Amino acid sequence: MKQNFENIREIAQQVAVSDGLFLIDLVVRGTENSRVIEVFIDGEKNVSAEECAMVSREISKKIDEQELLKSYRLDVSSPGVDRPLIYLKQFPKHINRLFEIEFNKADGSARFKGKLISVEDEVLTFRSNEEIKVKFKDISEAKVIVSFN
Repeated sequence: MKQNFENIREIAQQVAVSDGLFLIDLVVRGTENSRVIEVFIDGEKNVSAEECAMVSREISKKIDEQELLKSYRLDVSSPGVDRPLIYLKQFPKHINRLFEIEFNKADGSARFKGKLISVEDEVLTFRSNEEIKVKFKDISEAKVIVSFN
């Protein structure tokens, strides 16, 4: 069964990439008779419901063709704001939004909240009390903070 899940992850990855998106996460839960597959995709721009539906149809078709699972429910969505950003190309669409960032530096790690003001090459610039530049490779966790004002 583990091999089937790895095959499903590979299918989801291929389908997302072929549609100009990227796979953020895949979660498989439930029992053999009541399996739920959750696929989280994102893109350089916001992902629409239509794109999620298209990816869902493509993944389902491949799972069924390869007979990987007998009975399952497939849910495809974009990641919620509670999920950390994991790819550099997820950041530009969030310019001017507030983030909570944890990053590694020479003397350990640091955490701050700041507004993303630019993404240039692999360097993200945030404004907190001061301007903070962080290399993408040094970020250990980045979450968008939802604000309702």
